[in-house]
Amino acid sequence: MESASRETQANGRAAGQDGKPAPQDAVRATTPRFLEAVLADARVAAAYRGERHQFASRLDGMLQALRLMLATDAFLAQAAYRLKARTQARGIPVLPWIAHRVAMMSAQISISDAALLHPGVFIPHGQVVVQGVVVVHPGAVLHPWTTIGLIGPGVIGPTIGPRASIGTGAKVLGPVSVGANARVGANSVVLGDVPPGTTVVGMPAKAVAD
Repeated sequence: MESASRETQANGRAAGQDGKPAPQDAVRATTPRFLEAVLADARVAAAYRGERHQFASRLDGMLQALRLMLATDAFLAQAAYRLKARTQARGIPVLPWIAHRVAMMSAQISISDAALLHPGVFIPHGQVVVQGVVVVHPGAVLHPWTTIGLIGPGVIGPTIGPRASIGTGAKVLGPVSVGANARVGANSVVLGDVPPGTTVVGMPAKAVAD
């Protein structure tokens, strides 16, 4: 009876209390295709590095992505995360586990199963933790030693808007939103929403005049 009760509770959590899919399942259902995501990431990474980022063809883009994997551990780890997310969404066993450990060993990038990084996110140097149901939009930059995750009970984490920049050592915690083009200063702790185009610094982070 106790085992059956635990199974019922687990099924309830997976489906959501109202019978709808759990948030993490909804996020996983929108996981981008591997090649689409890697090519978009490569364009953004090359642009930030001051390198050629307009690809003449898909093959050219794939070669440039491979070059970036060889040139920077962070891009290799990000590509490994993309592989993990896509194979997991397709229900392929073992390979997601291997890809996650490649991401961890190469650049200390740990991104939860429930997170969604849209194509075109830039991670310059690795050392990034993303925990919970998190959405990171295209053009966002996640600098080293950042944590984007949970605070207290619940599984819903932050939403990072397009072209937002999360500074080195910063932490964005809880179901908060960092708006488009917003900037989070180094070592700041964000516990509330950040309006678009705003720069915040401090612990807790507060807006500052540009």
